[in-house]
Amino acid sequence: MVEILPRAQGSSIAYARSPGIAGHAGTEEHPGLIFMGGFMSDMSGAKAAWLASFASERGLPYLRFDYSGHGASGGNFVEGTIGGWLGDSLAVFDELSEGPQILIGSSMGGWLALLVAIALPQRVQGFVGIAAAPDFTEKLIRNELTPEQYKLLMGKGIVYIDTPYGDKPYAFTRELIEDGRSHLLLDSPIDLNCPVRLIHGYADADVPWETSLAIMEQLKSTDCSLTLIKDGNHRLSRAQDLTKIGAAVMEIIKGPGIAGARIL
Repeated sequence: MVEILPRAQGSSIAYARSPGIAGHAGTEEHPGLIFMGGFMSDMSGAKAAWLASFASERGLPYLRFDYSGHGASGGNFVEGTIGGWLGDSLAVFDELSEGPQILIGSSMGGWLALLVAIALPQRVQGFVGIAAAPDFTEKLIRNELTPEQYKLLMGKGIVYIDTPYGDKPYAFTRELIEDGRSHLLLDSPIDLNCPVRLIHGYADADVPWETSLAIMEQLKSTDCSLTLIKDGNHRLSRAQDLTKIGAAVMEIIKGPGIAGARIL
């Protein structure tokens, strides 16, 4: 059932959660799982829905939500920024979850999940990044725009780019890019010491797999591994991909693994 978390200025965040064995509060043996979706994604997607069943079968509390301007939440998407969506994420984490949590971030959600974990390390038991895309506003968007599109972005403040992931084009704003520079992570050590499992498609055409390698290189945590799926694309929503996501979650719950990289 979708519920609503009121936010400032009359905005609202739509969310859905299931209690697990420990109720909505996580424990070390049954930590809560929080899924954080990608840019222009919502909590009805394949990974978010699969994780709901995965958590229910194992008695784990589970929480998923839509950022402002996404899915069933209020707000205007083109007014969204990394800082604004981070504020949504922190509010959801603080007001709707208790106890230890494992953050599962897909694409942009991986960036936001890392920022949440850095801000609230005492309650983050682990992080699973699925094609995580920190710094994408700085390192990826600029490289994808033609000179004409970049000029339009800087002049008009917005540019629309066709995407294979839906009928609507992606909207990128100058404010999104400028605000993103306040939250960059990959150019300095990432102050996070919890277990981290990164999963990335070697055939990802949207976020290069080297991005996950850069995350691992900058993380202070030594309990970190990167799984590269040779034929995996950006979505990583196939049955075999979802199985690997579930395995990463359980590896964090059961205990530390072997740091390193592997190609599957």
